[in-house]
Amino acid sequence: MSDEAKTTKHTTAESVANTFEWLITAFILAFVFRAFVLEAFRIPTGSMADTLMGDHFQVCCTECGYRYEYNFNPYIAKNYKTAAGDYRLMPSPRCPSCGYYENPNTLVPKSNGDRILVFKCLYQFVEPKRWDVIVFKCPTEPGTNYIKRLIGKPGETVEIIDGDIYIDDVLQRKPDKVQNEMWMCVYNNDYQPVRKMENRFNNHSWHQPFTNDIDSQWKYSPAEPTKFTLAGSAGKTNIMFYDTAKGNDFRAVYGYGDPRYYENIPYCSDLMMNYYAKFDADQSSVGIGLSKYQTLYKAYVDGTGLMIIEKVDATGRTTELTRGETLLPAEGKSFFVKFANVDHQLVFEVEDTKLVYDMGTNRDDAGQRMAEISPKALIFGTGSLTLNNVALYRDINYLSIRPDNRQPVDRAGEGNPFTLGENEFFAMGDNSPDSADSRLWSIEGIGNNGKSYRMGIVPRDYLVGKAFFVYWPSSFRLEKPKLGIVPDIGRMRFIYGGKN
Repeated sequence: MSDEAKTTKHTTAESVANTFEWLITAFILAFVFRAFVLEAFRIPTGSMADTLMGDHFQVCCTECGYRYEYNFNPYIAKNYKTAAGDYRLMPSPRCPSCGYYENPNTLVPKSNGDRILVFKCLYQFVEPKRWDVIVFKCPTEPGTNYIKRLIGKPGETVEIIDGDIYIDDVLQRKPDKVQNEMWMCVYNNDYQPVRKMENRFNNHSWHQPFTNDIDSQWKYSPAEPTKFTLAGSAGKTNIMFYDTAKGNDFRAVYGYGDPRYYENIPYCSDLMMNYYAKFDADQSSVGIGLSKYQTLYKAYVDGTGLMIIEKVDATGRTTELTRGETLLPAEGKSFFVKFANVDHQLVFEVEDTKLVYDMGTNRDDAGQRMAEISPKALIFGTGSLTLNNVALYRDINYLSIRPDNRQPVDRAGEGNPFTLGENEFFAMGDNSPDSADSRLWSIEGIGNNGKSYRMGIVPRDYLVGKAFFVYWPSSFRLEKPKLGIVPDIGRMRFIYGGKN
């Protein structure tokens, strides 16, 4: 063999060896990266809906076109699977906007759960923050990973009061980005039913749920159903209110959840409404009213840009709480209006101006709690104006009762506060009516070498990491063209959690 042939053979062998070396190194680095830095997880159940989805159905209301997700229960759904692989919707879901109970013969494909990225070992270096979405080993089944929202930290006392979280008897407000993720639709006027006489809208025919008060001059035309107009005088206030006898009520239900338990779920009194307004006359004003317990809170803006928040108590006495000013666009141009009553705060936004009134963080600062009183929502205005894109939402409401039997949860419900010890955390799912979490675990956690953990806690040893990004959202199957499973790219998003 020539020297040249020997050199070529040696070079080839060395190249193969180097390739294997790099492959082995890459494999080791990938393994280490996955084990200690970043790992992908798939959401198995709907306990974190609507923030994160487990296996579910993507439903488009056949009457109004509003899109929402409905839980896939494998124990029930298997009985309604068709030969083509689709499923009949049983039990029938209810549209979160128009209240239509979907026909049980409606066929829908199943969508897979979200796939997320999790920072592992993050909590080895930084302390977990309240409202983080955490992955942890289930204390009662250590071989199974759970994902919930972190609510309570070591040494704290947790109590759920009227759907809100209190720590050491102080209300805990959600960070803005978390709060924005948690608003849930009650009614969106942009989604109008087609067959209004169908008898399946909350078991009756559909009527516009915003109803005129006595002598009110608000107009709603079936020819322009997404618009409200007012042609009134400058000195007269015209009111229309959201009528829960016609539309969805304010119970803390989920379009994602089983509608059979809706009547057992309490009201949520933290509401938000928004719309676009346009003044057609100089002396116009427009506002939103939201009640909590026996107090009505009103926020309005007039044609000069003056913003006012006030309250009306049970006796009818009106008290101004705060005021500010904003710069409105030119007459005839639309501007955005939003008013929220959430976590004992009143937040009024007009265009880019925000006016906030803090009611306090003690349990009675918003008045005597009356959880079984339905809140109210209304729109009022003076002069001549037009409204578009009217939408009404409610906040998440953490339940301290079991929806199936209305019995109290095992721990942290109102009147039953739960104190965490050293290295103990409290976690709950965003889908509060259907989440097995710290409120409900009924057996001790399982540790190593015969060790056990208290019922209801997530031990620090079992924290896996923090969820931070949905990289493959709720995939679905395209039939035409047949592209197989594809992700819903538009729903790729960051998962927001706590902040300092």
